[in-house]
Amino acid sequence: MNIASRPGQEWFGNVRGDLLSGLVVALALIPEAIAFSIIAGVDPKVGLYASFSIATVIAFAGGRPGMISAATGAMALVMVTLVKEHGLQYLLAATVLTGMLQILAGVLKLGSLMRFVSRSVITGFVNALAILIFMAQLPELTGVSWVVYAMTAAGLGIIYLFPYVTRAIPSPLVAIVVLTVVAIMFGLDIRTVGDMGELPDSLPVFLLPDVPLNLETLRIILPVSLTLAVVGLIESLLTAQIVDDLTDTPSDKNRESMGQGVANIATGFIGGMAGCAMIGQSVINVKSGGRGRLSTLVAGVVLLLLVVFAGPWVRQIPMAALVAVMIMVSIGTFSWSSIRNLRTYPRSSGIVMIGTVAVTLATHDLAKGVLTGVLLSALFFARKVGRVLHVGSTIAADGRERTYTVTGQVFFASADTFVAAFDFREVLERVTIDVSGAHFWDLSAVGALDKVVLKFRREGAQVDIIGLNEASATIVDRLGVYDKPDAERLMGGH
Repeated sequence: MNIASRPGQEWFGNVRGDLLSGLVVALALIPEAIAFSIIAGVDPKVGLYASFSIATVIAFAGGRPGMISAATGAMALVMVTLVKEHGLQYLLAATVLTGMLQILAGVLKLGSLMRFVSRSVITGFVNALAILIFMAQLPELTGVSWVVYAMTAAGLGIIYLFPYVTRAIPSPLVAIVVLTVVAIMFGLDIRTVGDMGELPDSLPVFLLPDVPLNLETLRIILPVSLTLAVVGLIESLLTAQIVDDLTDTPSDKNRESMGQGVANIATGFIGGMAGCAMIGQSVINVKSGGRGRLSTLVAGVVLLLLVVFAGPWVRQIPMAALVAVMIMVSIGTFSWSSIRNLRTYPRSSGIVMIGTVAVTLATHDLAKGVLTGVLLSALFFARKVGRVLHVGSTIAADGRERTYTVTGQVFFASADTFVAAFDFREVLERVTIDVSGAHFWDLSAVGALDKVVLKFRREGAQVDIIGLNEASATIVDRLGVYDKPDAERLMGGH
């Protein structure tokens, strides 16, 4: 496919699959949007308008075709205190500011930082999210009648068995329709979407957040907006990476960052709360056949049409049907192979994955879980690279000159190993340190080199450094002291 045809392919390369998958996602978004509104402490229509707006805008502005963005639980948790202390209007202003910060992140190309997130962190993120999705369904399965369990089991049966009949229609959509018809025909007394909260009966309208435009308002909303922007981008970019893997197609992470920002700005101006990509709904979309931007657009538009114009029908959808769909998502999202591979993969990879899962489940904060995983990965990487340092030596025939050859990376994790490799007690007239096979990265590395040179000088040896590459020479010249007049004093010499 050439560049010229790509936009058309992204929109119309999979029309049937995108239309049907978008419909499934729209139905699954409704109870979640209502639930997230309740978590944030706002009216259900705030979450529903947000899901419509974000999904619709991101279809055009996002960098990952087929990914679903809407109101999310991770974002809702960040909003609770702001809504409680200052009200909805400040939340709308914070949503607009969140969008501006995310656009700035895209302009600065912070999406490129995704390459520093290891596969183990992504696996941990996916597993934690799968568990959280499953746990979120438990309230719908606790203290209920046997009918709910029977309906949920029937829904799962349809979802997993219907594909053996035909894959032309997404099995989750079939499950939702069949269980709704059964519930209505038999008048089953079970919880429905209508029990989650009132659905809006009108289209959203443009409005400006009713807050004072002054520094006090900025002081109130900026901390919340920064947190929302970071959480939203982390969840969105990781979800984009997962959908990349599921569909074996690339995406533009920086465009996605800006697209999320544009979507949140638009949402704040129609009375919606900030949102981001949703891995659960994105997986539903992909597994239901959605691949293009049309699926995301359909999900957003159909969501609004359903709640505004087909409210009486939507209210009768049994929650058991949607619980079955979400259980399917959690089972399909969890990386079962990661459990089997714990014995064969490096122990550090397993610790990173488990650490990411544990912190995410403990805090219910995906951003904290990912940050933990990234930090653990960095520590293990530094430890591993720090070990890959070799210092060999040869002595001249007359025994008065020794040449040390350094190979590897010298930085904060390997600086002590570097210093310990030299014998300062040996009586020598001349010491040559060949670093042509080494690289000095930071202040710790330069400090270690200074220490080695000055210790040899104190023992009466002349020291020559040879083979510094250009980058290492630059940092040594700028930060090193061994060739400065006051070197002995600066290093604590006498």
